[in-house]
Amino acid sequence: MPPGITTLAADAPTLSAANTGFMLICSALVMLMTPALAFFYGGMVRVKSTLNMLMMSFISLGIVTVLWVLYGFSLAFGTDTGSVIGWSQDFVGLSGIGVTELWDGYTIPVYVFAVFQLMFAVLTPALISGALADRVKFTSWALFITLWVTVVYFPVAHWVWGAGGWLFEMGVIDFAGGTAVHINAGAAGLGVILVIGKRVGFKKDPMRPHSLPLVMLGAGLLWFGWFGFNAGSWLGNDDGVGAVMFVNTQVATAAAMLAWLGYEKLRHGSFTTLGAASGAVAGLVAITPAGGAVSPLGAIAVGAIAGVVCAMAVGLKYKFGYDDSLDVVGVHLVGGVIGSLLVGLFATGGVQSDAKGLFYGGGFDQLGKQAVGVLAVLAYSLVVSALLALALDKTIGMRVDEDDEVSGIDQVEHAETAYDFSGAGGGAAPRTSSHAPAAPAAPAAPATPANKKVDA
Repeated sequence: MPPGITTLAADAPTLSAANTGFMLICSALVMLMTPALAFFYGGMVRVKSTLNMLMMSFISLGIVTVLWVLYGFSLAFGTDTGSVIGWSQDFVGLSGIGVTELWDGYTIPVYVFAVFQLMFAVLTPALISGALADRVKFTSWALFITLWVTVVYFPVAHWVWGAGGWLFEMGVIDFAGGTAVHINAGAAGLGVILVIGKRVGFKKDPMRPHSLPLVMLGAGLLWFGWFGFNAGSWLGNDDGVGAVMFVNTQVATAAAMLAWLGYEKLRHGSFTTLGAASGAVAGLVAITPAGGAVSPLGAIAVGAIAGVVCAMAVGLKYKFGYDDSLDVVGVHLVGGVIGSLLVGLFATGGVQSDAKGLFYGGGFDQLGKQAVGVLAVLAYSLVVSALLALALDKTIGMRVDEDDEVSGIDQVEHAETAYDFSGAGGGAAPRTSSHAPAAPAAPAAPATPANKKVDA
């Protein structure tokens, strides 16, 4: 993603209504990805956790939006300080920005760039929530988001995309968020679950998706919104680079879905809808950093590799014993690493920059830069996220009580249920005093057909 750059006055661009409109549409598409993710995750959990999963994504829209206006945009994209953080007083509260003031070097207003980047900042912590399904207090989650975006996301966004950021200056290529979004979120999810531990019944009880139609709806909306996420990251539509990214997004996603389905057919004997949805998301993740550097044939390779490797990676949680509820580590962390590193192999030097990968005569130089970016973001996010979770766990507590987790986090945290099977039309059951006779238990939800989860 190109950061703001300074141009000579004689070459200063003028506001483009076309690019401005294009970027506002892309911003809306990226905003759609957060509720799409909520549906995707919401369908993958059990019935008793559906609303909590939806809310863990939706609350990010509220918290991160406010923080972004107050200081987040300034920290991520303000004037560089020491190559690690930004700060511009005019960006605080978005109060010193002119209505038609342009983002340096581009033909779109600063406000448009700020709102586009805001949607990235909203989505990233929401991705983490899938690793923590079924067991985190909602208040603790909201506080974790507040702290995490402040000390992890905003600085990392500056490293990767901000003018003067050390990874940007090194020449690390991350077109739309392989490091800043997906590795960042995946490593954070791993750090938190290593602190809070496993769900009750992990590796013992069946924890199948309760609604595969919701999963497929969420995956389809994510695919749709991802065109804004990726193609919009060139911040304009004048030179064809965004068009290449659009094509590569479609191509890599299709290849990854087919590769995942092929792997699970060979390994497990079935083509599953969950596999198709997960494979598509793996392809979207992997092409995010690479799509502006590779050709469409390269995008097929990126997607196919990601589809197979991520399908294998989701089973690692059973081998190593970490409870990544909805495969955030296996898809987002692993997919982000794959896409970021493959830039160093498949970059053609003829799209977003002249940097070439190993297979196009560029040697190991770009691959080395990509590896530094991957390792730096992974390590920083993993360690800091674990420390934040540990601090919260030791103070206000991160997890709900075991009994509440077993009975269902939706009732405990939100006083509602996702589905009413009583026919009465109500949501939550009324609370009774400890001395009142207990109300009859509602009929249990009908059992869903067994849907196999793809595990290596």
